[in-house]
Amino acid sequence: MTITAISSRASRRLPLLRTISFVAALFSLTVAMPAAAQDQSAPPDAISSPGPQQTPAPAALPPQPAKPATARPDAVRVVWSQFLDIPVSGDADSTLRHGGKVDVYIDIAGSTFGIDDSITFHLHPEFKYGESANGTIGLIPSNTQLFYPGEGDAFDLNVNVTKKWKSGATLTVGKVNVLDLAAFLPVVGGGGHEGFQNLSMALPPTAIVPGSITGALLQVPTKKALYRLWVFDPVSSSRRSGLEDPFSQGVAFLSSVTLPVKIGGKRGYYALKLAGSTRRSIADDALPPVLIPAPGSGFAERRGEFSAVLAMYQNLVEYAEHPGKGWGVFGQVYLSRGDPTFLDRSAFIGVAGNPRARPDDRFGIAWFRYSLTDRLVRVLANRVALEDEEGLEAFYTVQVAQPVRLTASVQVIDSAVAVRNTGVIAGLRLTTRF
Repeated sequence: MTITAISSRASRRLPLLRTISFVAALFSLTVAMPAAAQDQSAPPDAISSPGPQQTPAPAALPPQPAKPATARPDAVRVVWSQFLDIPVSGDADSTLRHGGKVDVYIDIAGSTFGIDDSITFHLHPEFKYGESANGTIGLIPSNTQLFYPGEGDAFDLNVNVTKKWKSGATLTVGKVNVLDLAAFLPVVGGGGHEGFQNLSMALPPTAIVPGSITGALLQVPTKKALYRLWVFDPVSSSRRSGLEDPFSQGVAFLSSVTLPVKIGGKRGYYALKLAGSTRRSIADDALPPVLIPAPGSGFAERRGEFSAVLAMYQNLVEYAEHPGKGWGVFGQVYLSRGDPTFLDRSAFIGVAGNPRARPDDRFGIAWFRYSLTDRLVRVLANRVALEDEEGLEAFYTVQVAQPVRLTASVQVIDSAVAVRNTGVIAGLRLTTRF
């Protein structure tokens, strides 16, 4: 995963037309569809599973048994989120910004090409446009969807193929957007179209696993645990095919085991994840220039990276009258051996779920803290004074209609840039699914 660039405090003003169009769309949806806001007929996974393949993220829910092959060989889904955000406190200018992200998920069954339907082809084109408050206060992106797949208006295409066996085991090969997998995390959710917007929770950064990877992803469910093994190129595949110069900087892996546990009759999932690579360089594709040490600085000259994560997702309340709904706690602790990895430790903890009175709505609040590797901080001391980044995010999502959801969020961030004052970002997100 990655950290955003330190942007200038001066930014372009939001074009009036963009603001008017967003507010008009929001007003029309709110007025035209009030009755649909109470629609509670959607299945539990209808909102939290936008990805192109039914493959949970690391430390997520074990997969369900394989379903019979559908008679329809193709499936197309579209997710479109529009964002308004504005810094309301701190050093950053109080500039209202508008941006959007469109993701198209296309699944093509193997029978379309005359082969077995246990093989599925996935295409995921994505387009990002507009502006965001990323980088105005903290180093970690405050809006995950408007950070990937690159700065400014950006397009990317992910293509991969999945083989699924009768046991439920799957093997995916190709280019994969890790945000798609983060959307399946239990309790916390993720991916930025739903749930938290700050990268700290939406796609927890490790500085080893980039947001877009090219490689092979194996998943093996058993009765007692879910096992994963990823082998991939440590260089980000964002806005690249991933085949230009594969594994030129080494090879990376992620392995995990997830244990389902019931406490007081409530479902929980506890995971251990290990990640590493043979890279002998800092992940400069994930950092702004100001955080990349000069050659000969003594940093990123050691080969090999390694990190460990302990994660938990525990339901505390489950609504019998609304299967699959409730609320719970989640948290994670991350440690790495440091150099050449630019993050050495992090942690977050929070609460998220659905209110009983409106089970299709969603809420969450979480605290996070991320630490740049001490040796990197010392190397950069003469260029920029750095410290740990700490923050809090809270959000509430209203289901306006079954395919339309409106989220209000606020983030309080104590930046890793020591000279910056603690800042506050307020935002709105309008998400529509087709």
